[in-house]
Amino acid sequence: MIQLTFASLQVKDLEASKAFYTNKLGFGIDSISPHACVFKYNQGQASFAIRTPLEPLEEKELGIGVALWFTVDENVDQLKDTFIANGVATTGPIIETPFGRAFHVKDIEGYKLTFLESK
Repeated sequence: MIQLTFASLQVKDLEASKAFYTNKLGFGIDSISPHACVFKYNQGQASFAIRTPLEPLEEKELGIGVALWFTVDENVDQLKDTFIANGVATTGPIIETPFGRAFHVKDIEGYKLTFLESK
């Protein structure tokens, strides 16, 4: 195996999740279909999708055990402040990881997103 090339998260409300990723986190939209929205981050260096459910999601907790990590080319202190100003709840302080400084947020479905300023 060489690399993971794409990830897709199932969401209960496609429009609400799309608004969160674009308006709150600043992700750009690469493409949209009736069942999915593909995002690009950092001028297309990272991409992933949110999509309508592939199976029934009623009464299931989404996001458990899933974390997406995004390396950013900006200061994580400033990025975290920007997200907080946009109404995004972070899940703790900026931490030191073996890879660099990082912080976490949860999207509206409970998926954990990590933003990393690499060493």
